Amino acid sequence: MSRKKKSKKKGQKLSANQLKNELLRLFKRQPKKRLNAKQCIKKLKIANNRDSVQDALSKLEQDGKLFSFGEGTYRLDRSQKFEKDRSVYKGRVDMTKAGAAFIICDELDQDIYVPAKYINSALHGDRVEVSAYIGRKGRRPEGEVIKVLERATEFFIGTLRLSRKYAIVIPDRLNMPIDIFVDLNDTKGAKDGEKVIVKIKKWHDKKNYSPIAEVTAVLGAVGSHDIEMKSILISNGFNLEFPEAVQKESEALSTEIPETEIARRRDMRKITTFTIDPETAKDFDDALSIEYLENGHKEVGVHIADVTHYVKPGTALDEEAYSRSTSVYLVDRVLPMLPEKLSNGLCSLRPHEDKCTFSAVFEFDTNDKIINRWFGKTLTHSDRRFTYEEAQEVLENSQGDFVKELLELNRLAKVLRQQKFKDGAIAFEAEEVKFKLDEEGNPVDVYVKERKDAHLLIEDFMLLANREVAAFIADKGKEDGQEIPFVYRVHDLPNMDKVADLVRFAKELGYELQANSPDAVANAYNQLANAARKDAALRMLEPIAIRTMAKAEYTTNNIGHYGLGFGYYSHFTSPIRRYSDVLAHRILEQNLEKNYRVRKDALEEKCKHISLQERKAMDAERESVKYKQVQFMEGRIGEEFDGVISGIIDRGIFIELEKIKAEGLIGFDRMEESFEIDNSRLKVVGTRTRQVLRMGDRVRVRIISTDLAKRQIEMELVEFRDEEE
Repeated sequence: MSRKKKSKKKGQKLSANQLKNELLRLFKRQPKKRLNAKQCIKKLKIANNRDSVQDALSKLEQDGKLFSFGEGTYRLDRSQKFEKDRSVYKGRVDMTKAGAAFIICDELDQDIYVPAKYINSALHGDRVEVSAYIGRKGRRPEGEVIKVLERATEFFIGTLRLSRKYAIVIPDRLNMPIDIFVDLNDTKGAKDGEKVIVKIKKWHDKKNYSPIAEVTAVLGAVGSHDIEMKSILISNGFNLEFPEAVQKESEALSTEIPETEIARRRDMRKITTFTIDPETAKDFDDALSIEYLENGHKEVGVHIADVTHYVKPGTALDEEAYSRSTSVYLVDRVLPMLPEKLSNGLCSLRPHEDKCTFSAVFEFDTNDKIINRWFGKTLTHSDRRFTYEEAQEVLENSQGDFVKELLELNRLAKVLRQQKFKDGAIAFEAEEVKFKLDEEGNPVDVYVKERKDAHLLIEDFMLLANREVAAFIADKGKEDGQEIPFVYRVHDLPNMDKVADLVRFAKELGYELQANSPDAVANAYNQLANAARKDAALRMLEPIAIRTMAKAEYTTNNIGHYGLGFGYYSHFTSPIRRYSDVLAHRILEQNLEKNYRVRKDALEEKCKHISLQERKAMDAERESVKYKQVQFMEGRIGEEFDGVISGIIDRGIFIELEKIKAEGLIGFDRMEESFEIDNSRLKVVGTRTRQVLRMGDRVRVRIISTDLAKRQIEMELVEFRDEEE
């Protein structure tokens, strides 16, 4: 009987190096296959035992050749297929509802797209390490999450579902693609279907493995609008309550200002001072004063709550304030950065109370030029609390409390504003949607906030203080040729590719936009803003223009603020609600007498955290507005509204309703023909009629349905509106 000749490696026991080489060849032959040690032995037909193969697989993973999915399962690291294009970056996860994600990396102009199957347990907001692969020119980089570096939050809110052996929580977050496991002993007595808050006890690195959590609070039945607002906050990573240690420190703070503290401050209590804030505000960050000097000049004080007098580095209060970094303003509530005793009490510049403040004082000569500036700790006393509406009434009627002072401050503010635009500031203003709510928090009216002189007056003096503080620190660093690290608020140049798309689109509308360089963009956009006031058809270009702009952020690396036209800019004027301002106060105080420097790298890390928290707060605020808009439209199913095309996606066109500003979708499946989407995503063309639908086109729509849980409004097209109507 003849024997068949054995293959070279069949039944052979390979050396450690041979084993690693053969395993790598196996995975390269099947780059998409996931294999464990037992499967590798079977496919290679080798005599090595499972432990030795497992050891070789682990070493290949350590060498970056293989990627582990846990449970002993491996796959070729995709980078092995693209050795020349492989790069590893760190960034934040921006997850879509479908489970895929975009990784936002500081060092890249484009976000890295990660398909859902390669997200590998990362969640929205997490800081991750991602391996990116550069594709064809012009295409977005794609990659895979290889490590979660920092979780965005440990708290989630969702609906509890009980079974006989365990419980799960279905998160409210639409971009949270996995349920959370809860042991029956950790449900805190919650009933099936109730809303709960859970804290993660254990994360799993394995794909599709649920994190394990415990219930920390039972909120009650699903459907309460109060619960939905809380859900928005928690889902964006904000804790509803302050830790006990923070509350204790807050309550222990004295309400009295010691004589020793009064003695070290500039006493400005006798100078006319007042605040101007929204009607519902309780945390008054800033106040203005004006004094007429004997030489005919005027001295204007911008007085800011001295939070650093109460919140000291290393305390629980300070650590919590840094962790939050910002107050969050939803439609019907505020989640403060500081406990109420501080935010609404000790620090708030309430009328007829002596307060510790940090002031920027400016002397204006008879030609309205600033000839002197002074920064320092002060003691102030607000004589009057104005709402914006009350201050506006005084300005319009030229009568009322402090009419002389208000009129003069308003005149000076207009001088500052004119100079700001002369220096290159951009005049665009995003519309702010406001609501009138009934006693139960239900929206009964929606309107766009109108910005009048009283609002602009405050804004211009805050801009002045913020700009001059930043310039002071920058100039002081030049004295000895060494930079003083500081928290700058910067705004980068616009994305010129997006600007080019806007220029082409504007030309289609018959408007020539001369914006072929960053220097020309500001002037072109201001001309557009002026033209849009006269031609309603051009108004839709303003939000598109805003989208071409970079996002403002905090950093120690000053590049100036493009949108404001300032070479130096910081945030100094709102320390009750922004931790960036707390840091600015501390650094400024240390540098009033002598040069003082903190570690720049440590300060930059804080800037990144604060910027991230700011984005999360903005997401929460926008989500609360969207929720209330959809809630307002719930009772208007079947009604018709006028609107404009505000966005284009693969599924259809978004319509923004006039006056209400709620946005809904008309799906292409509801249209009478299919449409081709232009590469710019600024227009679509009918495949049969060649009809063109452009961003900004006016339409009449009918409300078909609303979905509060998904914050969605479905519409159908009734007719197009002629611009002459």
